[in-house]
Amino acid sequence: MTRNNYSFPRDFLWGAATAAYQIEGAWNVDGRGESIWDRFSHTEGKVNNGETGDVACDHYHRFAADVEIMRRLNLKAYRFSISWPRVLPSGRGPVNPAGLDFYDRLVDALLEANIEPFVTLYHWDLPQALEDMGGWSERDTCGYFADYAALMMRRLGDRVRCWATFNEPAIVSFLGFRTGQHAPGYRSQRLALQVGHHLLVAHGMALQSMRAIKSDSEAGIVLSLWPPEAQSDTPELKASAEKLWQKDEAWFVDPLLRAHYPVLGWQEYGDDVPEIRPGDMALISQKLDFIGVNYYSRKLMGPDGQISPVPGSEHTEMGWEVTPSSLRKLLVRLQEEYRCPPIYITENGAAVADRVAEDGSIHDERRISYLRDHLVAVHNAITDGVDVRGYFVWSLMDNFEWAFGYSKRFGIVHVDYATQERRIKDSGLWYSQTVRRNGFQLPSAGEPSEPLVETAR
Repeated sequence: MTRNNYSFPRDFLWGAATAAYQIEGAWNVDGRGESIWDRFSHTEGKVNNGETGDVACDHYHRFAADVEIMRRLNLKAYRFSISWPRVLPSGRGPVNPAGLDFYDRLVDALLEANIEPFVTLYHWDLPQALEDMGGWSERDTCGYFADYAALMMRRLGDRVRCWATFNEPAIVSFLGFRTGQHAPGYRSQRLALQVGHHLLVAHGMALQSMRAIKSDSEAGIVLSLWPPEAQSDTPELKASAEKLWQKDEAWFVDPLLRAHYPVLGWQEYGDDVPEIRPGDMALISQKLDFIGVNYYSRKLMGPDGQISPVPGSEHTEMGWEVTPSSLRKLLVRLQEEYRCPPIYITENGAAVADRVAEDGSIHDERRISYLRDHLVAVHNAITDGVDVRGYFVWSLMDNFEWAFGYSKRFGIVHVDYATQERRIKDSGLWYSQTVRRNGFQLPSAGEPSEPLVETAR
């Protein structure tokens, strides 16, 4: 192995990720119920330019062609989410056969293309009917979620091996209930912390319901982690970074892996801490078969104790600092401090201001550089002894980026939203080659990069 050669374990799972509301469209057809994101995006002033996920990428009608693109990209796995209101329009009660049939067809198409389905049960689209009953602020919603998880396991468990209960419970609770930037749009720290606890309880209930149906399935949860780091080694800054870690990141890691909330975070939240019932922490901390890590950037604590990126550092179109070395440090920390279960990088990617050239190509070198540098970090973490089993680029295709609408593009496949035409970007070609070779080689100084060509299996 040369110094510039990055080869991954033989069974490393290479994939791409999406979420139902961001790509499916078909928001009110074939019996689908309304979600909180339907209601939120249709509320004036909530989303950039008043845009909605009504059509998005029309994946509901175009999934077969999208699976063919995945095959052309050599993907080994596809991480997608189930739209809860598509299969249970009211969140409970009667099922919607058309919704279940859609996910049957999608899973079968993936398996036919030799692509493993990796299912997320909740990627932020709570049925509005449950929200009208109190939503995640009410503990009853935890039971409804467990019933929904059981429904999907019975339907797809014979063909789906890996299941994630929730995508980013921290984002659901903090942005949906503390800052109001996401649906349902509340602004209360106390409510946000109680919702976060209910999400973790619902996760535990769902694990029990799914494992009661199929004990050999692999189940976990996906966390969004933005590790705080101190700009210098002063005790004050390091203490500020640790306090932020316990309030935002460890607030969800510790209950899952240590069966308690972090002490410093609990103290900092004071009277806003959630109500915990007897048995909750044991329920939350059941064995995980894997943990998903979504990583985009770090939180750098400046001299004034505020988050302050290094002047002149590179940022994506989201304004997020590009810091691949922090991903390696995060993974090593999880391994050393928590002895956590196997890890999948379930999201990692960059929003770039893509431009379609006259010949239809998209030369997104900045995205390639971002992905390559973060994969180097993942490779180095594996070398450090971290059990990383796979990597899912965010995102398979450009899509509805929540409150940003369609103004940010993360995809390795370009989507023309007016025509729904798909074009594989240079990053998609690069990723396809990387998957096929199970790694990549960095050119030495002065050497030209390898030409990007499609290499479908």
